[in-house]
Amino acid sequence: MDFRLSEDIELLREGVRKFIYEEVEPVAMEIEENDQIPEHIVEMSKDMGLFGLSIPEQYGGLELDMVGKCAIFEEIGKTHNGYTTLIGAHNGIGSVGIIELGNEQQKQKYLPKMATGEWIGAFALTEPTAGSNALSMKTTAVKKGDKYILNGSKHYITNAVDGHVFTVMAVTDREKGAKGITSFIVEKDMPGFVLGAVENKMGLRGSHSAELFFDNLEVPAENVLGEEGMGYVNALKILANGRAGLAARNLGSCEKLLEHSISYAHEREQFGQPIIEFQAVQHMLAEMSMQTEALRALTYKVAWQTDQGVRNVKESAMVKLFASEVYNKVADLAVQIHGGMGYVRDYPIERYYRDARITKIYEGTSEIQKNIISGELRRAFKGSKLAVR
Repeated sequence: MDFRLSEDIELLREGVRKFIYEEVEPVAMEIEENDQIPEHIVEMSKDMGLFGLSIPEQYGGLELDMVGKCAIFEEIGKTHNGYTTLIGAHNGIGSVGIIELGNEQQKQKYLPKMATGEWIGAFALTEPTAGSNALSMKTTAVKKGDKYILNGSKHYITNAVDGHVFTVMAVTDREKGAKGITSFIVEKDMPGFVLGAVENKMGLRGSHSAELFFDNLEVPAENVLGEEGMGYVNALKILANGRAGLAARNLGSCEKLLEHSISYAHEREQFGQPIIEFQAVQHMLAEMSMQTEALRALTYKVAWQTDQGVRNVKESAMVKLFASEVYNKVADLAVQIHGGMGYVRDYPIERYYRDARITKIYEGTSEIQKNIISGELRRAFKGSKLAVR
């Protein structure tokens, strides 16, 4: 496995690192307080091409491979996670469906504007009664002539407020179960699209999640994404594709927490010496560093596998699960090292602590990842038994 980056991606990475340090970090507390990413930060992100990381060059994007994209996400993860989520969700589950499954007409219509950030992408699967169990979704799509009529609702949809293009899953044939779900490209300005309440979340301020309602929403038949009845499979592919990128964002946050913690441990004095001199603190820093490096190795392994077209269902689930566990562990240790300073909102540590918690839930809960991993282990075992026979 070779994780070396091309010269072009290294240059982009340096530019993104500089942008995060000089532009985004200084307004991180402003994002937290106002629950809004400053417009000039969004515009600068557009100018840098950060909304087109995943999109092919022919449609105006940068078309980074997964290893390259993870390198950029790692840098973006070192700042406010609300900003990180805006960029990450758009380049991940918000656009990968159209990139991987869309036909040429759909790509030409949507990808150029998504590459520039004029249109933000989002992914709408979760409903009040359908989260991990996607097969229980109630949103329906009934074909009438050259259109589908959508009725139902979604909630906890990332980028819902800022988004314009939504990959939406709906039931087209209840009798067919998993094969009766279809994915659609839905635009916010289509009649019948209603933006509901914006969620007041524990963390990820500046990244707006909200309810969506479809009231006899008319979607042209040409906006079916992939084949009718393949929506459930499409959803699994879209979610699996983004797991290395999500892990890279968590990796960046862990690196930043470790950086903060080492710095604070040198500055903070107790019993006449910096707390970095105490073995208990040294052990916590060692644990944070070890977990972060292990996450780095697994993240880039899965990214490399993805680029090589290697089947990595198990490893993708592992990296999503491990990334969320490591981020939460590192954030907890960072709070412990900072003591009272880690618990107050004047300092960024408690913000990372709150933001970390959602990583065990969104884009597939930790429990679902364990189900996938164990399922792959059972499949491999059965295969080996058959091979022996």
